[in-house]
Amino acid sequence: MLSNNQKTNLNKLIKDFKFSGSKKYKLIVLLGLLGDFDSFEYAINLKNFINNTQSEDIDIFAIAIGSKIGKDKFCKFTGFPTKNLEVVFDNKIHQELMISKGVDIGLGGWINMLIMLSGINSFKTIQEVIRGYTGDRNSKQIFSDEDQINFFNLIKFSGVFFKYTCGQGYLRPFELATYRLNNMLEILHNWSDYILDNKYLPQRSASFLLDNRDQIIYKYFSNDVLGYSSKMEDPLAFLTENCK
Repeated sequence: MLSNNQKTNLNKLIKDFKFSGSKKYKLIVLLGLLGDFDSFEYAINLKNFINNTQSEDIDIFAIAIGSKIGKDKFCKFTGFPTKNLEVVFDNKIHQELMISKGVDIGLGGWINMLIMLSGINSFKTIQEVIRGYTGDRNSKQIFSDEDQINFFNLIKFSGVFFKYTCGQGYLRPFELATYRLNNMLEILHNWSDYILDNKYLPQRSASFLLDNRDQIIYKYFSNDVLGYSSKMEDPLAFLTENCK
């Protein structure tokens, strides 16, 4: 359950950012930095969902910590609609909604993030990293045969590689790791645009699904790097399960 203060702040956020929407349901996502691994992955999944007919009853809005330049690059790379994304310059909204700020041992954002990536106080992270390399029979494949993967024009191959080596119809070994590496290279290449301030690197995300009366019917607060959903093998399952 959200506290009264959290509910008040969420309602204020909806009003301030004009997240009114016209559909039956409304999903509001508070991302961390634009250049967070989770932000990229979550945004791409939401973009794919928006492009499907399943999104007809759902308005999807997101807020991330970043700049206007970073927002434009983020939306161009992920495909997430620019009009559905707002950027803020700090984590004040996250604090008001009591979203985890991640590990903070007082030595700066980089150290805090490295600690979380090692799995300390970020228990799902190691599991997710391993899953990226081993694959997952319970998850969908990411790349189609026609998709082109290009790492700095040095390593190039098509998605059919995964089909020839591991089959199809599920998340193949190294497929998710390849996908995440591609996202990471984009972040590193545009670091100064995506990372507004590295002290916010550990900041985690939260998701709020509301009905047409702005009543919360689902919420999730992330505590882990690569843990933006309670069900990472099917990160958007909560939408189909709750929007009927």
